[in-house]
Amino acid sequence: MYDRQEIYLNGAWTTSSTGEFIEIVNPATEEVVGEIPSCGEADVEWAVTAARDAFEGWGRTPVELRLSFLRKIHEGMVVRSEEIARTITAELGMPIKLSRRIQAGLPAAVMESYVKLLGDYPFEERIGNSLVVKEPAGVAACITPWNYPLHQIVAKVAPALAAGCTVVLKPSEVVPLSAFILAEIIHEAGLPAGVFNLVSGYGEPVGEAMASHPGVDLISFTGSVRAGLAVSGLAAATLKRVALELGGKSAAIILDDADLAAAVKGTAASSFVNSGQTCSAHTRMLVPESLYDRAAALAVEAAATYVPGDPLNEQTRLGPLVSARQRERVLDYIRKGLAEGAELLCGGAEPPEGFERGYYVKPTIFGRVTPEMTIAREEIFGPVLAIMTYRDEDDAMRIANDTPYGLAGGVWSGDVKRAEGVARRLRTGQVDINGGSFNVLAPFGGYKQSGHGRELGKYGLEEFLELKAIQFK
Repeated sequence: MYDRQEIYLNGAWTTSSTGEFIEIVNPATEEVVGEIPSCGEADVEWAVTAARDAFEGWGRTPVELRLSFLRKIHEGMVVRSEEIARTITAELGMPIKLSRRIQAGLPAAVMESYVKLLGDYPFEERIGNSLVVKEPAGVAACITPWNYPLHQIVAKVAPALAAGCTVVLKPSEVVPLSAFILAEIIHEAGLPAGVFNLVSGYGEPVGEAMASHPGVDLISFTGSVRAGLAVSGLAAATLKRVALELGGKSAAIILDDADLAAAVKGTAASSFVNSGQTCSAHTRMLVPESLYDRAAALAVEAAATYVPGDPLNEQTRLGPLVSARQRERVLDYIRKGLAEGAELLCGGAEPPEGFERGYYVKPTIFGRVTPEMTIAREEIFGPVLAIMTYRDEDDAMRIANDTPYGLAGGVWSGDVKRAEGVARRLRTGQVDINGGSFNVLAPFGGYKQSGHGRELGKYGLEEFLELKAIQFK
């Protein structure tokens, strides 16, 4: 069991004000594997007060000292990486082999990137008779989702601490356990009391109290568009800064000169990793009409390699969805795809054979999907790929950009210059060419309803900084 009875406030483990708890369910077995405190507004008040009191001292801490704390936190994450991976597999269902690399390895790499970046970052700049100073923005409230729990925590907490901000963190109540491990690591690193605070619980009341609190200077939120709108509305009452990383409906454009087998395989991998529970997944595959039949056959072949299985089995590539609610949401989209006339190439709404327990969904591919269909427009957040056809490059761009989202995308071509030209026309925050790998130093975030603000690298650090101009005579 992964029971967590206390929250982390002002440098100490503390009993929540409510005395209530939330059960954590293993999505592969449907068994309760732990519990966490279900906090209330009083806990948020204590956390913000602690962060407020600690801010002046932490904000004035020399960069070298802040860097030393980040280095200790990184070292602690590396030492406990196997525990982190197994914990996240138990609460999320990502296969253990992937959890080691993605759920434990990626956040450690992000923390390390800020250790390296912080030493060379220019916090001051001379411009004419002005000294431009970059200062910490204040108390940062960080609200994070469940699909890449520790990564999305570290993508906020690392730059916030590096900038000199103090932090109040609310992890997802669905997959929260790795946040408690991080709090233990931070405590062991000796971070001053009040600099980092952890409150757990539901969006209402905890997240709402954080977003509306006058003692919070900025909100960094990752989640759904609906929740992002709510956070923005609450934050507006005190005019606090808001950074949002929301949903996506990203397109992979396969051009007629691409290596089709590689392009289809890469797009399927993007769509099915983490059982499709990835905001930047390339869930729309756009192919020339002339290549549709071959692309569809290759996609079905690729899907066949994603066999649902026990997440603790080293060979498993596809685990369950995170919850019964999420499974039903995904199945409803599959039913809508069928009802609206999309061609079911593989998968479907029936449970995988042999999985009477667990929130499993078959890897599903729809063909002949048209732009007006629900599965082409709304974020499904499950292992569902839609194949769409286009006439020419301009038609492909029209289809790809015809979405309220703008988070990510992909372009596949035998001509890198041609692919770059197409990538520049995509209205998205990130584009991969021929399966380009994730870069922890590059900005991550979106256009349109995918949010605003950026995470990772110096761009993520700057979300937590204020600019001050000091003029000299």
